[in-house]
Amino acid sequence: MTRKMTGATHEKNNCRPATTMRRFTTALRAWRTRRHENAPPTDHTESPAPEPVPGASTLWRMRTTVQDEPGSLAALCTALAGHGVDILSLQTHPLADGTVDEFLLRAPGELPASGITTAVRTAGGTETWIERADAHDLVDAPTRVLGLAARTALDAAELPLALRQLLGRCTIRSQPAPAGGDRAPGGVPVEGALDDTVLRLRAPEGGVITVERPYLPFTPTEFARARALVELDARLGPRVPHGRDVLTLAEGSDITVRRADTRDLEPARAMHERCSDRTLRLRYHGPVGDADRYLNHLLSPRFGRTLAVQTASGRVVGLGHLLWDGDETEVALIVEDAWQRRGVGAELLRRLVAMAVDAGCASVYAVTQASNTGMVAAMRGLGLPLDYQVEEGTLVITARLGEPVASRAGELGSASTP
Repeated sequence: MTRKMTGATHEKNNCRPATTMRRFTTALRAWRTRRHENAPPTDHTESPAPEPVPGASTLWRMRTTVQDEPGSLAALCTALAGHGVDILSLQTHPLADGTVDEFLLRAPGELPASGITTAVRTAGGTETWIERADAHDLVDAPTRVLGLAARTALDAAELPLALRQLLGRCTIRSQPAPAGGDRAPGGVPVEGALDDTVLRLRAPEGGVITVERPYLPFTPTEFARARALVELDARLGPRVPHGRDVLTLAEGSDITVRRADTRDLEPARAMHERCSDRTLRLRYHGPVGDADRYLNHLLSPRFGRTLAVQTASGRVVGLGHLLWDGDETEVALIVEDAWQRRGVGAELLRRLVAMAVDAGCASVYAVTQASNTGMVAAMRGLGLPLDYQVEEGTLVITARLGEPVASRAGELGSASTP
C-alpha cells in the first residue's frame, strides 16, 4: 500500500527506522484501521433512494445468474416488463453451469430495488446484484472498452483507472517483482489467474496487479477484457504524455512542469542528494535509506502519476506524486531547499489535485508531520473542504474533491505550453 510504502519503506528495504519512524508507522496504521473497513457496501439490493417523483424513472445496473436453457432469459424479461421496467442493454457472460446476465434498466421511480430483485427471483434468477446507475452507463460495452484502451495507450498511468472503470467498484493494487528476480510474486502464471472475486494479472515489469471485488465474483469475460488491457499496456512499453508548461516565477526564473516516470530516476536521485536532512525527514517521516528502491516505486506509472519541476538548465528541483492507494489517492511533494517558499509546491499540489479530479477521484489525502506548516498551507490553499486526523505527531489531511481545481499558474507569473 502506498501509505505503508512512503512511511515505512525503509523497514521493507532492511534499513533500521528511527524511533520517530516507528511511531509514525504505528499511528498511521491506527488511523487507517479506523478509516478503512475495506468492505463492500452493506447492501447492494437496497440502494438508498430519494423521495420518488411522480412519472420519474431510475437507472439500475443489475446482474443475475440464470440457467443456460431455452426460455430462461425470456421469462426474466417478461417479469421485468410486468413491473414497467425497460431493458436498455444486456450483456451475457457464459459460465460452465449457467449464464450471468448483466442489465442496464430503466425502472419507474417508485419501484424499489427490492421490487426488481423479487421479480427476478420469481422468474428464476439467482445471485442477483443491483445498484444505481447513471448516464455514463448508457455507453455500450464495446465503445467503453475502446475508449479505455485509447486512454491506456496514451498514458501508462491510466491502466489502474481503466481497470476500475472496466470492472466497476473494486480495489486495485500493484505489487512489484521481488528484487533480483524475474518471477512474479505469488507464482502468478503469465496468463494471470481468476479466483472468484480476485483477479491476478502479470504486470509488464514482472510484478502483479491484483483486482479485488468482494461483493461480486468476476466472470471469465471480465477476466479476458482485463487481461487484454494489461497486454496492450505491456506491448506499448513505458510512456507518458509529452505536454509541459513553462512558468515564469515572480523573480524572473523560468521553470517547466512536466510528467515524469522511471526514466527520471537519475535526476530525481540527484535532487534528493541536494536536499537537506530536514526536507527529507518532512517528506519521508524519517531517515532516507536506499533511494533507488523507493524512487523506482514513486516514479512508476503503475502506482500513479508524477510531476517534475525542472529549471531552464534541465535540473529537477521538485517532484509531486499522485499515488493510487487501493481505492484512495495520496498526494506527496518534495521541493529542493533552494526552491522552497516560491509557490512551486503549491503549484504542484494544485496540478496533482486537478489530475485527481479528472481521474474521477472523490478525495485525496496527504500524510505528513504536524510541524510541516508548508504542506498544511498548500492543502489549505486548494480552497477545498479538508478533514484532519492527528495522532502522535502524524497528520493526515484529506481534501474532498467536489469540483475541478484551477491551476492558478498566474500566482507564479506567466505560463506557456510548448
